[in-house]
Amino acid sequence: MLFENKSTSVFSEQTVYADRVKLSILNIYGENPKACVVTFGCQQNVSDSEKLKGMLKMMGYEITEDWALADFIIFNTCAVRGHAEDRVYGNIGKVKQLKKDKPRLIAAVCGCMAQQESVAEKIKKSYPYIDMVFGTQVFHRLPEFIYKQLNGSPRIFELTLDNSDIVEDIPVSRDGTYKGWLPIMYGCNNFCTYCIVPYVRGRERSRDPEKILEEARAMIANGCKDITLLGQNVNSYGKGCDHGINFAKLLRMINDIEGDFRIRFMTSHPKDCTVELLDTIRDCEKVSRHLHLPFQSGSSRILKLMNRYYDREAYLSLIKEAKARIPDVSLTSDIIVGFPGETYEDFKETLSLVEEVKFSSLFTFIYSPREGTPAARMADPVTREEKGKWFDELLRLQERIAAENVKNYIGKTYRVLCDGYGSNEGFVTGHTSGTAVIEFEGDEGLLGKFVNVKVDLYDGTLKGTIIK
Repeated sequence: MLFENKSTSVFSEQTVYADRVKLSILNIYGENPKACVVTFGCQQNVSDSEKLKGMLKMMGYEITEDWALADFIIFNTCAVRGHAEDRVYGNIGKVKQLKKDKPRLIAAVCGCMAQQESVAEKIKKSYPYIDMVFGTQVFHRLPEFIYKQLNGSPRIFELTLDNSDIVEDIPVSRDGTYKGWLPIMYGCNNFCTYCIVPYVRGRERSRDPEKILEEARAMIANGCKDITLLGQNVNSYGKGCDHGINFAKLLRMINDIEGDFRIRFMTSHPKDCTVELLDTIRDCEKVSRHLHLPFQSGSSRILKLMNRYYDREAYLSLIKEAKARIPDVSLTSDIIVGFPGETYEDFKETLSLVEEVKFSSLFTFIYSPREGTPAARMADPVTREEKGKWFDELLRLQERIAAENVKNYIGKTYRVLCDGYGSNEGFVTGHTSGTAVIEFEGDEGLLGKFVNVKVDLYDGTLKGTIIK
């Protein structure tokens, strides 16, 4: 099935710059220079960095993880939490000495954090040794930016955010072989009051289905066994598009591709999680039995302040539906502790929801104000110390639930993708279709293969035996 491709394939313009860079770096360095990509943040940033590496290789750079060897360093940044921004500033501060040791070094900052005008202005004033700063919607112009820098351009600051069509055909240098990221959409329209993402990633834009299928087929042909579909809200895929393919239909289309592989996805917004999607997860044998469904708070009052578009009752109803339709589903979620205006009574509603659902695992965070979001202007009387106590209480609850959940695995057999080494020599690990990791006897010859493993015991780690 073919679809009209409305994406803007302007990357062809950048291939001209890439060829010019290749000639320039040979004249300047006399050999293939090295580039280092430093990534902060979410899976989407990791995927973007794979494209940055692909472009750098196309220009003639060799990729290195050693900053001291690099002739080009780029920091791909995250703006979701204050801690991430602090780490970025700490790291780019190290470039000053590197530039003294290697004057021809080019340094860049890109991504979500760089998209914020206040950050760009701070870098312009306080970090004069950073040569280029550019945002999330122009990273495909990296060849152009490097060419200009190599040929005497002043510092580059490009923060265009015009919600234009998606640029396709950017080369990708994937970090893994049998596990990979596949973006299906970019941006967000939800405007949760605590979240900076819509302001730095722009509005929702869905990739054309045929481009997604084309990339998925290529990944599978190259040996990928575990594909994670990415988007700020994958459940919104296809909204406003002419092709009529929603996320559930897209999952079925990828599931129908020939090959032995598994499909995962991140992240789902509860307001767009439909019965159709739940039935698709149930019916498609290649789709992981895992649903990451962030609820953020168990209090309907706080959810309204967060602008989450659902309340406690609606979320629990959705969870009940998911468990009924997918009995073996593994549920995970995100929780924000200490949102502005939250009381301990509100927080206890979060605890009771966690107790009721019994999630496989949780991603928990103490609220971090983001400049430019509505929540940053809300009154926040609860101290950080008090929020820390709530946070610890939540962790203790989830640890108890996790200890109870793990008992359900003992004696059962799971099909796992062997994807890592165990804690002891002669052992490897594998992920189930859900979120569990099982350790079992094996060698590197099993990596990237599916095997059936029976869980024997739990001693801090699930331990099992391969079933022939």
